[in-house]
Amino acid sequence: VQLVESGGGLVQTGGSLRLSCAASGRASSTSAMAWFRQPPGKNREFVTGITGRGGSTAYADSVKGRFTISRDIASNTVYLQMSSLKPEDTAVYYCAARVSPYVNVNPWEYDYWGQGTQVTVSS
Repeated sequence: VQLVESGGGLVQTGGSLRLSCAASGRASSTSAMAWFRQPPGKNREFVTGITGRGGSTAYADSVKGRFTISRDIASNTVYLQMSSLKPEDTAVYYCAARVSPYVNVNPWEYDYWGQGTQVTVSS
């Protein structure tokens, strides 16, 4: 399974960005997928996840109401729409997938990872 993220960049506080994660190879539409982020000098943290087939979602408290995860089953692509961005959202954002259809907030539960995309929010 290969995961390729795109859409990162530099944005001002209050702005928006949309990240994409395209899955290929033996990626399954029943796999749970998630976004994690790693701020400079900090551990990787869960941002949001979506179950296999996109039935349910989960969000970290820090992004609830600002970020939205969605999934296009046909193209095997997951999106992260980020709005009202804050400087503390600055991080490398990673797409992850796991064989299980259920979302988990722990990074070690995920089997496949993308290369990451940088998101920088300027104040």
